[in-house]
Amino acid sequence: MAETHTAVVTGGSRGIGQAIVERLYADGARVATCGRGDRPAYLPDDVVWVRADVADPIDAGRFVAQARDLLGPASVLVNNAGVLVAKSVADTTDLDWDLQVGVNCRGVFNMSRAVLPDMSERGGVIVNIGSISGVVADLSSALYNASKAFVHSLTRSIAVDHGPQVRCNAVLPGWIMTEMFDEGFALAGDPDAAVRDALARHPAGRFGSPADIANVVAWLVSEEASWATGQCFTVDGGLTAASPLRPESF
Repeated sequence: MAETHTAVVTGGSRGIGQAIVERLYADGARVATCGRGDRPAYLPDDVVWVRADVADPIDAGRFVAQARDLLGPASVLVNNAGVLVAKSVADTTDLDWDLQVGVNCRGVFNMSRAVLPDMSERGGVIVNIGSISGVVADLSSALYNASKAFVHSLTRSIAVDHGPQVRCNAVLPGWIMTEMFDEGFALAGDPDAAVRDALARHPAGRFGSPADIANVVAWLVSEEASWATGQCFTVDGGLTAASPLRPESF
């Protein structure tokens, strides 16, 4: 990271968010992160933690304002916070809608809107964490799939409307070994068999780690990615590139 960024990262308590916080901090950024619970034990003392629900526009604005007061205006925003409601459309309740769309869609919108005044004046980078589930549908995850497609589309709109001062891209992870990984495979009738089958479909020969996504984010916020904007970068070990026919089928 050639310049010192003030990086605001949502959902930094665990998983991909934690890896992003750790990577940007290691690269020299001043980092603020948030979540709906208590301050995580892993955070260094000089990383700002704010308890906030990004689905609430007041909380999102408060988080950005606190980060600005303590660290300076945000030059990087990583919209990572997300939840998974594992249901079909027919089974989804209004409360499920409020939770899923609130965090995954409105949260990304709220945070982006909150940082754009400073970024439009000073310049900045927004990275949204989307998903391959916004391109190909996971079973019994209708709202999650749709929410990630929203993130991908919003990414393009921000890039078009607010460039060249602001660059905006999305990272589309595949199966990353986090708690959401376990929740997703728990839906299968035989979770162990489902994991084996999914692994066999990855040309890279492994599932992803949170650090794999953090590495891509670190590149996107750097000057090395200065000509990348409005794009959705799939990082899935080759899962969506492969035919469903596996080598042993021939």
